[in-house]
Amino acid sequence: MRALLKSIIALCTIFGVASSAFSQAYPSRPIRVVVPFASAGPPDILARVLGEKMSVALGQPVVIENRPGAGGNIGYAAAAKAAPDGYTVLLGSINTHAINPSLYASLPFDPVKDFQPVTLLARVHNVLVVNRSSPIKGVRELIAEAKARPGRLTYGSAGNGTTLHLAGELMKLSAGIDMVHVPYKSAPESITDLLASRIDLSFAGVPPAMAFIRDGRLTALAVTAPARIPQLPDVPTVAEAGLTGYEVVAWNGFLVPAGTPQSVVERLHAAAVKALSEPDVRERLVSLGFEPVGSSAAEFAKVIDQDIGKFSRVVKQSGIKIE
Repeated sequence: MRALLKSIIALCTIFGVASSAFSQAYPSRPIRVVVPFASAGPPDILARVLGEKMSVALGQPVVIENRPGAGGNIGYAAAAKAAPDGYTVLLGSINTHAINPSLYASLPFDPVKDFQPVTLLARVHNVLVVNRSSPIKGVRELIAEAKARPGRLTYGSAGNGTTLHLAGELMKLSAGIDMVHVPYKSAPESITDLLASRIDLSFAGVPPAMAFIRDGRLTALAVTAPARIPQLPDVPTVAEAGLTGYEVVAWNGFLVPAGTPQSVVERLHAAAVKALSEPDVRERLVSLGFEPVGSSAAEFAKVIDQDIGKFSRVVKQSGIKIE
């Protein structure tokens, strides 16, 4: 028995030393950040801006690898299969992590079991807009008009299953109204048709809509955030404007494959938060419509859990499905 105990203690010591050595040595080679979206878009720019700063803090190159396709699921699947050693990091989003699991009949990964949160990097705010010639000037008027003409109002979004689409469906459910969704390939395309009065309203990201709001061609009815945003301080939230409890906030964050050593997660977290705190990074991200955050892993996990529950209900009640 004594011999067995000595062997167990020796093994524990060996594993402890090995774990400590791994932690101290990490990182010893380049780190890959999988971005499940095409290059040059806001998520890709977010990853590259942070990656450049993090490479300095970590002493190793941070390489961005774009793996777009299937609504982000291709990149997610690739990251889920990676070794849990801290050398593969995923740039997750609300769409891929909290919405897609309910939209798709089957996925090659489990968003909760296969990934470990590192930090919520930034929130992305959206705005509800109408053409300046629209008689609708507020959320209450929109709801009244939709109730007076059920199924006649049309709203645009950046595509089926996007946060912008779900923002419209949540409004329909919350207000008890019926509107027709018109999906586009991107928010700018939706705005183009709104400017031409081919649709009645649109949910759009703040950056693509901002120039048209400033020059008066679009009227911002409300933002979907829980509080007013710096870019549009005079525009109320949807909740303020008449739909109590309404909130849709998109986000991006870093995750790693489940089983990644805690010490490595903490190292990545520290490097990301440090990068987010730098003034030039914050200025760049705000200009792109991001709200820099830098949360703890536990806080990020809570956001993910809440959004999975929230949007699973929206998807189920709306009957949306993507094969």
